[in-house]
Amino acid sequence: MSQPETSAAHTLQQAPYPTLTDIRQTADRLSGKTLVTPVWRWQTGEIERTLSPATEVWLKLELFQKTGTFKLRGALTCIEALDDTARKRGVVAASAGNHAVAVAYAAQLAGVSAKVAMPHHASPARLDACRQSGAEILLTDSIHEAFALANRVAADEGRAMMHPFDGPNTAKGTATVGLELMQQVPELDAVVVPVGGGGLCGGISAAVKQLNPACRVYGVEPFGADAMYRSFMSGHTEELDTVDTIADSLGAPYTLPYSFGVCHRFVDEIVRVSDDDLRRSMVHLFRDMKLVTEPASAAATAALLGPLRERLNGKRVALIVCGTNIDAPRFAELLAQAQPKT
Repeated sequence: MSQPETSAAHTLQQAPYPTLTDIRQTADRLSGKTLVTPVWRWQTGEIERTLSPATEVWLKLELFQKTGTFKLRGALTCIEALDDTARKRGVVAASAGNHAVAVAYAAQLAGVSAKVAMPHHASPARLDACRQSGAEILLTDSIHEAFALANRVAADEGRAMMHPFDGPNTAKGTATVGLELMQQVPELDAVVVPVGGGGLCGGISAAVKQLNPACRVYGVEPFGADAMYRSFMSGHTEELDTVDTIADSLGAPYTLPYSFGVCHRFVDEIVRVSDDDLRRSMVHLFRDMKLVTEPASAAATAALLGPLRERLNGKRVALIVCGTNIDAPRFAELLAQAQPKT
């Protein structure tokens, strides 16, 4: 695949990826456990004012999924792949919140013990959701420390590590989002996907590109958490010294070989947006579409209205609205901080 400026500079060994057979079988297994989330066309407000009338903007509303985000698809797929011995030992996860919520819920459904390592500044709404599902919460000072603690727990207690974005089972789960979308809105020109560690973007892009190779797939990261962008630039996995963004659920501190490999194979480009872009896009989604989104869910909108505007103007585009686990005071605070674009 010919790659633009932000693509990987060196040829990578191609990672195995979910085939259409894998994805369809996963969708069948998840049927009745996850929701087929709706799509809705955005035809008002900012989209109507700033883009050509020929532009079609479709929102894949994964924020309506059980647990409030797409994460349940991967968590359920991973837990269901465990054998009986592993189930008895339980699972552990590290997360800024959304993955922890999904793992806690999936573990409860499966009758499996769960521990989740989370930074102490995680959203109260996410902490409460984990407690309600019966998970034991292990608080740390940072997301880096949460990953380190979860790895220690996995080693010490024999628990299965439920990684938030890496691995074939996670990709099979997230790919079902892309499968649904391509059935709901055929003949798309482009799909825009938020990127944390690349689990969602890798899975969706694998489904989209195998169903319609001509459809462009763009990943979006915040400037303060741009490990995938840097990996595309360098041609290998990258680790960030610090993560600094309001989009905490996009704050993966590094990329890993599997998810990076799948993204590199199927994603056309990674673009970046600022926290101010995210705040403004949260306002647009709230005012125009009446959606309460966390910052990560506004990333695809921010990319469409920012770095991808000229390329996607007049096109048939789908934006992934990935989650809504945010408490009311924080949502109001972020909207109040939004500044008009100069």
